[in-house]
Amino acid sequence: MAEKLVNVTDANFASEVEQSSLPVLVDFGATWCAPCKALGVTLDAMVDDYAGRVKFCYVDIQQAPAASAKFAIRSVPTVIVFKNGAPAGSLLGAVDRNKLADLLKNVQ
Repeated sequence: MAEKLVNVTDANFASEVEQSSLPVLVDFGATWCAPCKALGVTLDAMVDDYAGRVKFCYVDIQQAPAASAKFAIRSVPTVIVFKNGAPAGSLLGAVDRNKLADLLKNVQ
Protein backbone atom coordinates (compact mmCIF):
# COMPACT_ATOMS: atom_id res chain seq x y z
CA MET A 1 0.00 0.00 0.00
CA ALA A 2 1.11 3.52 -0.70
CA GLU A 3 2.05 5.38 2.47
CA LYS A 4 0.00 8.55 1.94
CA LEU A 5 -3.24 6.93 0.80
CA VAL A 6 -6.15 6.39 3.19
CA ASN A 7 -6.63 2.66 3.79
CA VAL A 8 -10.25 1.77 3.03
CA THR A 9 -12.06 -1.43 4.00
CA ASP A 10 -15.59 -2.72 3.55
CA ALA A 11 -16.42 -1.23 6.96
CA ASN A 12 -15.43 2.34 6.11
CA PHE A 13 -15.90 2.45 2.32
CA ALA A 14 -19.17 4.40 2.49
CA SER A 15 -17.86 7.02 4.93
CA GLU A 16 -14.45 7.46 3.30
CA VAL A 17 -15.47 7.30 -0.37
CA GLU A 18 -19.19 7.52 -1.08
CA GLN A 19 -19.91 10.23 1.50
CA SER A 20 -16.80 12.33 0.86
CA SER A 21 -17.32 15.99 0.00
CA LEU A 22 -14.19 15.83 -2.19
CA PRO A 23 -13.69 13.75 -5.32
CA VAL A 24 -11.99 10.48 -4.32
CA LEU A 25 -9.43 8.47 -6.28
CA VAL A 26 -9.58 4.85 -5.15
CA ASP A 27 -6.72 2.49 -5.98
CA PHE A 28 -7.96 -1.12 -5.87
CA GLY A 29 -4.93 -3.37 -5.51
CA ALA A 30 -3.30 -6.26 -3.69
CA THR A 31 -0.12 -6.72 -1.66
CA TRP A 32 1.12 -9.49 -3.98
CA CYS A 33 0.75 -7.34 -7.12
CA ALA A 34 3.98 -5.74 -8.43
CA PRO A 35 2.21 -3.27 -10.78
CA CYS A 36 0.06 -2.20 -7.80
CA LYS A 37 3.19 -1.33 -5.84
CA ALA A 38 4.53 0.72 -8.77
CA LEU A 39 1.23 2.59 -9.05
CA GLY A 40 1.29 3.22 -5.29
CA VAL A 41 4.61 5.07 -5.65
CA THR A 42 3.10 7.26 -8.39
CA LEU A 43 -0.02 7.98 -6.35
CA ASP A 44 2.01 8.80 -3.23
CA ALA A 45 3.88 11.40 -5.27
CA MET A 46 0.59 12.99 -6.34
CA VAL A 47 -1.16 13.27 -2.96
CA ASP A 48 0.42 16.56 -1.89
CA ASP A 49 -0.22 18.19 -5.28
CA TYR A 50 -3.96 17.54 -4.93
CA ALA A 51 -4.30 18.27 -1.18
CA GLY A 52 -7.68 19.78 -0.39
CA ARG A 53 -9.00 18.99 -3.88
CA VAL A 54 -8.91 15.18 -4.18
CA LYS A 55 -8.81 12.44 -1.56
CA PHE A 56 -6.59 9.43 -2.36
CA CYS A 57 -7.56 6.00 -1.00
CA TYR A 58 -6.34 2.42 -1.26
CA VAL A 59 -8.50 -0.72 -1.14
CA ASP A 60 -6.84 -4.12 -0.75
CA ILE A 61 -9.20 -6.38 -2.71
CA GLN A 62 -8.56 -9.29 -0.36
CA GLN A 63 -9.37 -7.20 2.71
CA ALA A 64 -12.44 -5.55 1.14
CA PRO A 65 -14.24 -8.20 -0.93
CA ALA A 66 -17.64 -6.48 -0.79
CA ALA A 67 -16.35 -3.17 -2.16
CA SER A 68 -14.34 -5.00 -4.81
CA ALA A 69 -17.40 -7.00 -5.89
CA LYS A 70 -19.67 -3.95 -5.85
CA PHE A 71 -17.48 -2.24 -8.45
CA ALA A 72 -16.71 -5.44 -10.39
CA ILE A 73 -12.95 -5.30 -9.86
CA ARG A 74 -11.58 -8.06 -12.08
CA SER A 75 -7.99 -6.89 -12.51
CA VAL A 76 -5.54 -5.01 -10.31
CA PRO A 77 -4.51 -2.32 -10.18
CA THR A 78 -7.78 -0.60 -11.03
CA VAL A 79 -8.28 3.09 -10.27
CA ILE A 80 -11.79 4.51 -9.95
CA VAL A 81 -12.50 8.18 -9.36
CA PHE A 82 -15.67 8.96 -7.43
CA LYS A 83 -17.50 12.27 -7.52
CA ASN A 84 -20.53 12.87 -5.31
CA GLY A 85 -20.33 9.24 -4.21
CA ALA A 86 -20.57 7.71 -7.69
CA PRO A 87 -17.92 6.41 -10.11
CA ALA A 88 -16.91 9.14 -12.56
CA GLY A 89 -14.07 7.43 -14.43
CA SER A 90 -11.59 4.59 -14.22
CA LEU A 91 -8.25 3.29 -15.44
CA LEU A 92 -6.78 -0.22 -15.52
CA GLY A 93 -3.17 -1.12 -14.95
CA ALA A 94 -0.12 0.71 -13.64
CA VAL A 95 -0.74 3.89 -15.60
CA ASP A 96 1.55 6.90 -15.52
CA ARG A 97 1.05 10.20 -13.73
CA ASN A 98 -0.17 12.01 -16.85
CA LYS A 99 -3.06 9.56 -17.38
CA LEU A 100 -4.02 9.86 -13.72
CA ALA A 101 -3.92 13.66 -13.94
CA ASP A 102 -6.13 13.58 -17.05
CA LEU A 103 -8.63 11.40 -15.19
CA LEU A 104 -8.68 13.83 -12.27
CA LYS A 105 -9.24 16.87 -14.54
CA ASN A 106 -12.74 15.59 -15.22
CA VAL A 107 -13.82 15.57 -11.57
CA GLN A 108 -12.37 18.71 -10.02
